[in-house]
Amino acid sequence: MLTANEHFKARFGCKMYKASISFAHTCPNRDGTKGTGGCIFCSAGGSGEFASCVEKSITEQIGEAISRVEKKAGPGAGYIAYFQSFTNTYCSPEKLAAAMDEAISHPRVKAVSVATRPDCLPESIVEVISERTSKIPVYVELGLQTSNDETAKLINRCYETREYDEAVRRLKEAGVNVITHVIFGLPEEPEEQMLESVRHCVSAGTDGIKFTCLYVLKDTVLERMWRAGEFEVLGQEEYFDIVEKAIGLLPPDTVIHRLTGDGPKKLLLAPMWTADKRGVINYINRRFA
Repeated sequence: MLTANEHFKARFGCKMYKASISFAHTCPNRDGTKGTGGCIFCSAGGSGEFASCVEKSITEQIGEAISRVEKKAGPGAGYIAYFQSFTNTYCSPEKLAAAMDEAISHPRVKAVSVATRPDCLPESIVEVISERTSKIPVYVELGLQTSNDETAKLINRCYETREYDEAVRRLKEAGVNVITHVIFGLPEEPEEQMLESVRHCVSAGTDGIKFTCLYVLKDTVLERMWRAGEFEVLGQEEYFDIVEKAIGLLPPDTVIHRLTGDGPKKLLLAPMWTADKRGVINYINRRFA
């Protein structure tokens, strides 16, 4: 199992921390271009609840993010400017170029990571990203969640899996490191389909992967489904049983950037075991060490 820490240490020679940035304001399945309401599990913050205020400059947000972890990180740490919330390539090429250049110019930033949707990567945007790879390592994180298009319709993803495949191909040709997000526990998905999504990521050529247990946040469509008893969330051991099988499907050079995520405690409804971050980390260390 190749962890992100191992990958970053080999590539940058130090421990790396993410400085989360709020840059984008919306997504095409929120503003009516492809749909409304966003994915059924997304809160109003668009998966960016841990990022800074979007009204502040990129430089200010990076500085604030570094200040929050600097004491723990130590003077030798490096930082990744992480464009996290919403869809960060859903903008003009000029706007993205300016934002990435501002992040790159920060003296403590060693890499940039851009979270986006596979259907929001036109050639002009890929060109902007590709041009920056000559200055700094660039990672693009794609929210696939599932390779099953029927499940994708259920969660209101609003793009087909073939668009993910094409995005990975084009990004790889542009010299970009691709990380794919996969969620285990989506409604109506059996375990075999969850594992098939992992196989699909591997066959598409992803460089890294992030696993997340589906969690229910307040004021989402998923909350209504959960309260109506339309699905059950995964237990901790059940979830990590699936993760262990998924790891076995990965080539040795695929970087595991996350084994599970944790939602904001003020919004989290279920599963509550994900709220015990220290307990989950201890469980992971015992099970996967």
